[in-house]
Amino acid sequence: MKLMRILAATTFAVAASIAAASAADISGAGATFPYPVYAKWADAYKKETGIGMNYQSIGSGGGIKQIKAKTVTFGASDAPLPGKDLDASGLAQFPMVMGGIVPVVNIDGVAPGELVLDGDTLAKIFMGDIKKWDDAAIKKLNPSAKLPSQAIAIVHRSDGSGTTFNFTYYLSDVNADWKSKVGTNTAVQWPAGIGAKGNEGVANNVGNTKGSIGYVEYAYALQNKLTYTKMINKAGKTVSPTAEAFQAAAANADWNSQPGFGVILANQPGEASWPMTAATWILVYKQPSDPAATGEALKFFDWAYKNGGKMADALDYVPMPTKVVKDVEGYWTQNIKGADGKPLLALTN
Repeated sequence: MKLMRILAATTFAVAASIAAASAADISGAGATFPYPVYAKWADAYKKETGIGMNYQSIGSGGGIKQIKAKTVTFGASDAPLPGKDLDASGLAQFPMVMGGIVPVVNIDGVAPGELVLDGDTLAKIFMGDIKKWDDAAIKKLNPSAKLPSQAIAIVHRSDGSGTTFNFTYYLSDVNADWKSKVGTNTAVQWPAGIGAKGNEGVANNVGNTKGSIGYVEYAYALQNKLTYTKMINKAGKTVSPTAEAFQAAAANADWNSQPGFGVILANQPGEASWPMTAATWILVYKQPSDPAATGEALKFFDWAYKNGGKMADALDYVPMPTKVVKDVEGYWTQNIKGADGKPLLALTN
């Protein structure tokens, strides 16, 4: 597939070790959720500017740890840090792109988009309460499907993950038992299943395990030709994971309502909204120890906002709205500065 060729072409430039990166390259680490689009942007940016991006796709938890340890110029997380954590760490935070988390299954005879789930049933599956694919709750949602009497093999993330944060946030919002017994976090005590590292690991495990179910960012489902499900959203409508459905969920978000634009998009209202829509954020120091490196990173992010929309669309991510981009640029000017107190990125428009 086209995406796989893109990823193959950029793996060396984006995922090589930090030690091998040139002094001019931008270093970052974190969320696996946006890796496909970051890889595509990095390839285009290097061709245009000669500057590469060395991004380690290690999970949101790892990205937060690395930026706090100051081993990278930026961290990336799908779980936004609350304002008190940003203040305590001296970090600035801003959203870069949006996408959708999708349940993926491996059931013989079931094609992508044929199976329908709702939030309550999904929570009961991952709780281990629904154990077989021909359970009455699944059959009720899929009366015409030929579901096997096969044990459900659950695959979840083993690493600290913003994808897990958004997934468990949604399950907590739709199922009281999940909220009280498991809760919402980047890493939880899973009631059932096996763990895999990164969106890549979950996708590979589901792809190779009959009867399995997992959750991944939509681009990984497409890349690995996985069978994704439809979902019944908050409005009671059956929706497919599409860029339009992700955009619908984000349409009414008030990005300035939370410090560092940390708005959660799960289970938003609207008949067309995908219920597991999520944003991903960048973390940089407000007063970095290496202002030149952070300035280069901001140039890349500014370029991606202005030039990366079509590339994001091609992978079924959703670019940030123009108003949000303007607000983020104003936030950069006010918050990310050198030792002289001047903004690290001089924006011309």
